[in-house]
Amino acid sequence: MEYRFLGKTGLKVSELCLGAMTFGRECDEPTSFQLMDRFVEAGGNFIDTADVYSRGVSETIVGRWLKGKNRDNIIIATKVRFPMGDDPNEVGLSRKHIISGVEASLRRLDTDYIDLYQVHCWDSGTPLEETLSTLDTLVKSGKVRYLGASNYSGWQLQKAIDLSLRNGWEPFRCLQPLYNLLHRSLEWELVPVCLNEGIGIIPWSPLRGGWLSGKYQRGMNEPIAGTRIDDATKQGWGEAWENIAGEATWKVLDALFIAADNEGKSPAQVALNWLLQRPGVTAPIIGARRMD
Repeated sequence: MEYRFLGKTGLKVSELCLGAMTFGRECDEPTSFQLMDRFVEAGGNFIDTADVYSRGVSETIVGRWLKGKNRDNIIIATKVRFPMGDDPNEVGLSRKHIISGVEASLRRLDTDYIDLYQVHCWDSGTPLEETLSTLDTLVKSGKVRYLGASNYSGWQLQKAIDLSLRNGWEPFRCLQPLYNLLHRSLEWELVPVCLNEGIGIIPWSPLRGGWLSGKYQRGMNEPIAGTRIDDATKQGWGEAWENIAGEATWKVLDALFIAADNEGKSPAQVALNWLLQRPGVTAPIIGARRMD
């Protein structure tokens, strides 16, 4: 495993990040432990979760696994923004919800600090000054080491960076966007912002939920039973068959299979390595449901 600096910080993370969204959902606790053990054995040190993943169960599983490990050797990232209950204040990026959210994440992770704390999505209902000043206090208190954003647009990210710098607040150091061979729209604005501001990019869904894994190719008419694409189609998730199957996708997959054959690698390896070499990318976030 190689290591890279997270943006222009001095924090070194493995060039692949292990995503924990499956933990507590498709993946039970023993299997989650095995996946994290295997990841660390391969040199990985970067694990990404969120409070909303399995409604806190993912964080709890990661926290239990951390016991007995050298905490300082593992980079833990989590997020705040989406609803964690029915109360109107248990959602968003208000000072109240961020502070209660970080305290709850610390309890579930059973740790004294979070390495990377990310806002999961833009909150149009809360003044950005309130969100950013609150995040700054978390860094100054030592509960959080670095800040990041996920699913921001170009103008949202630039506005947040400028506001933080103008007020002397800790700025966002990384961006977690959807980025893969089938979804490249962030190259228009977000990548230039990240390159200009020294922000590391940690893409989620680098294989687009399995579309770039090698399982799918031109001529297929429906998802493979039991796969994530099959689940996504039934649940209405973004990777659903009707959202992605089409000529634009088949053209990309045609080229992916040709490149894989030429290099003697799997389509998944080619898709991941393409992303690893894109400007500004620090560490794609890989996910798994089973050890195999």
